[in-house]
Amino acid sequence: MFQTSTLYINKQALTHNLNFIQNLVGKKVRFSSVIKGNAYGHGIEVFVPLAEDCGITHFSVFDANEALRAYNASRQNAGIMIMGMIDMYELDWAIQKGVEFYVFDFERLFNALEAAKRIGKPARIHVEVETGMNRTGFDERDVDKLIKILQKNKKYYVLEGICTHFAGAESIANYARILTQIKRYKNHIKKFRRHNIKPKYRHVASSAATITYPETRLDMVRIGIMQFGFWPSPEAFINYISDKIEKDDPLQRIITWKSKVMDTKYVKTGEFIGYGTSYMARNNMKIATIPVGYAHGYSRSLSYQGRVLINGHRVDVIGNVNMNVLIVKITDIPETKRGDEVVLIGKQEGAEITVASFSDFSDQLNYEMLTRLPEEIPRIIEI
Repeated sequence: MFQTSTLYINKQALTHNLNFIQNLVGKKVRFSSVIKGNAYGHGIEVFVPLAEDCGITHFSVFDANEALRAYNASRQNAGIMIMGMIDMYELDWAIQKGVEFYVFDFERLFNALEAAKRIGKPARIHVEVETGMNRTGFDERDVDKLIKILQKNKKYYVLEGICTHFAGAESIANYARILTQIKRYKNHIKKFRRHNIKPKYRHVASSAATITYPETRLDMVRIGIMQFGFWPSPEAFINYISDKIEKDDPLQRIITWKSKVMDTKYVKTGEFIGYGTSYMARNNMKIATIPVGYAHGYSRSLSYQGRVLINGHRVDVIGNVNMNVLIVKITDIPETKRGDEVVLIGKQEGAEITVASFSDFSDQLNYEMLTRLPEEIPRIIEI
């Protein structure tokens, strides 16, 4: 395999997480698997068929490119929903293939209706309403006009959903703002219903809202980070376990990142290691070079403070993380040799490097660190 590291995706852990979430929200609530950002770094082409094997039938993506990748990867004709960007020339493809997409302004709505008329097949749309995120969505002042357009063009669309997005449901600091959004969304739904416009699915809840605001689960939830075994925030985890007798984390991380020792070397006291003079050996040392650097998603901000696992030991990154190489101190495990397994994220002989600790050291969000993992790193499924 012509790569310097490998990502392993654990099917059993994914099955566990999906069952946990589905049991939490109830069997009647549809589970949409959010796979934007290359499935949060896990790889769309690998993750989609794996998730389908675990029972997932619907995926949410950000743009038409991700939708195309998910469509090509699907083996079971899964539903696909574009929550963000889709250009006018991509609408024809989406409508022809039955791909769902958000409409959040009149231009997209008109383009979708025109494309549906031209193709002779209804557009499968989700109407996004603005409730306080102030990013995308029909404003309250536009809803009357929107309703009239929908009423006049019923044969050119299928109203898959009416939705909104919360502005930070993972943080208690946004509590009042989220409650206001919930109220505004309910008012939108009432208005649509008064005009006999009813969606198949009402959906507003991300992973964070699913945990923190159970009343927002409605007909469908859009679950991203939690299916991969991570909490949206420490607050969300605390919120979940606050009334539980067992305080253990019920989620399992499904990703492990491994490399191997490229070389080892002894360095004498007073010698500099790596570029420049930023790191000097204070004692006689043994070091190992690992063929992973910031070009592979291992952040340069982990210089001097990152950790990896070798032979069950947690060892320090020393000096600066280079583009393609990082150096670790192995003085305490001198038996380490070229070719030994290195765990960058995951478990080894009872020790663990978590994505959370990895992110804390690098000042990155879990989301950011995961989505920065390059697509060319091989993803291998562990059964």
